[in-house]
Amino acid sequence: MKLVTFDSGTGPLLGALAADGSICDLAAAHRARFGGNSPVYASMQNLIEAGPPALDLARELVESMPAAAHIEISPGKAQPHLLAPLPVPMQLRDFMGFETHVRQAGHSVMRLQAKARGDTEALAEIERAGPPKPMDAWFRQPLYYKCNRFAMAGTDTDLHWPAYSSLMDFELELAVVIGRQGRDIPKAEAGKYIFGYTIYNDFSARDAQAAEMGGPLGPAKGKDFDGANVMGPCIVTADEIGDPYNLPMRARVNGETWTDGNSGSIHWTFEDMIAHVSRGETLYPGEIFGSGTVGNGCGLEHMRFLDHGDLVELEIPPIGVLRNRVLAPHLPKSEKKL
Repeated sequence: MKLVTFDSGTGPLLGALAADGSICDLAAAHRARFGGNSPVYASMQNLIEAGPPALDLARELVESMPAAAHIEISPGKAQPHLLAPLPVPMQLRDFMGFETHVRQAGHSVMRLQAKARGDTEALAEIERAGPPKPMDAWFRQPLYYKCNRFAMAGTDTDLHWPAYSSLMDFELELAVVIGRQGRDIPKAEAGKYIFGYTIYNDFSARDAQAAEMGGPLGPAKGKDFDGANVMGPCIVTADEIGDPYNLPMRARVNGETWTDGNSGSIHWTFEDMIAHVSRGETLYPGEIFGSGTVGNGCGLEHMRFLDHGDLVELEIPPIGVLRNRVLAPHLPKSEKKL
């Protein structure tokens, strides 16, 4: 099932995408069938916490959708519109799961630093040596940082870039939503704790990130600004995703393909991540884990960055397309390729 959070002008509502592309308002469908309001279908978080029986009933409600619950989505129409599936997740962690990205992003950072210094000899040596091997710590355990869970946005919304940054970048990730509470979860059992999957665009202010990464605490303002964590367009429940490690992952900027990868290239799986994080720590329904950027899944790896007005589309079948335009009128037109 493809679950969404949408707004028809009255605030966030829980829905499911029907086969014809319309939305089934699950709260309205429940009222039509049983009378009265059910708190279970008041939000995505409530549905996740309610567990499998509530999800089974939601499937039935979609299959027998009454007219009162049928919501049409029309191109160009302001309402209804899709929000982030979990507008404020319980917790948000982002990992570095893909070795290719870790290697190439690190290489690009070194190249940018050498360019900024005007050190042509160092630049030539960096380019000759190629992407470096990730740090030893990366191979020992899944590495992650905790993101700003309040800085969420959904598909087809404009991202207003912060005035302190001039290097705009996207990052193409797959994300999982935790569906059950658990602690000290064995890797072999970890898959049972996944509620569903969504697309994650971890927008990054590369100049701000570079300035703060010299410290030992990880990214802050390079990642934390309003709307930086974009997810959607829906959450596909785990039972319908098939093999999560054989999903095409594509990124386009203004229709041009920048990324054509696959989730199967991941080194640290979601099962690895869940087992690692849950050691001595309780996980709760509604937490989100980002996979990290797939190889070639950001502008930094290509030494290209975004311009004011660029349209970024991230696609992972069968989840859909996550689409956002970046707006930064304070910036001059860049050369795009550095």
